[in-house]
Amino acid sequence: MTKILVPIANGFEEIEAITIIDICRRAEIEVITAGVEDKILTGAHNIKIETDKKITEISSADFDMIVLPGGVPNAFTLAEDENVQKLLKEFKAKSKKIAAICAAPYALYKADVLNKNYTCYPSFEEKIKDSNYQVDKDVVIDENVITSKGPGTAIKFVLEIVKTLKGEDAYASIKNQLLV
Repeated sequence: MTKILVPIANGFEEIEAITIIDICRRAEIEVITAGVEDKILTGAHNIKIETDKKITEISSADFDMIVLPGGVPNAFTLAEDENVQKLLKEFKAKSKKIAAICAAPYALYKADVLNKNYTCYPSFEEKIKDSNYQVDKDVVIDENVITSKGPGTAIKFVLEIVKTLKGEDAYASIKNQLLV
C-alpha cells in the first residue's frame, strides 16, 4: 500500500491537515501523522488532534511521500525542526515525492528541496525569495514536488497527490465522490 507521512506541529492549519489525511485515506493511501513537539497538538484555530507517532520515531525509508500542511507557527516549526529537515533532505535524495501547502513551502525552501517553480500562501514567497513563485496557480507540480496556496485550494492539492500516487482512475473516483 502507498504510504505518506504528514508531519504536524502546533499551529497547523486544520483544514489542510484534515483534508490531506481524509482524502488520502479515501484513496486507500496509508497516512501516518507525526507530531513534532508532542503527539497531541493544537491547530491554529484551537482544534486538537492526536498524531500516530512522534517525528523522532519516523524513518523516510517507510514512506513514498511526505506532505506538509501549512499554518503558523506550524510552518516555521517544520522549517526549524532538525528531524523534519533531515527527512525532507532524505526524501529529495531518494527522489521520493514531497508536497507542501500554504506557508509550508517555506520549510521545503529551508531544507533546500523546493524546486524552481512553486506556489504558497500569498506573502510567504517573500520569505522564500524565489523569482519563480506562480501567483496565478492554485497547485504547482515541479518534478517530484507539489505545492499549493492554502485552505481554499486544499482539495485540489490533495487530489493532485492522489493522482500522483494512485493514478487517473483513483483521482477521478475520489473527485467524483467529493462532488468536486
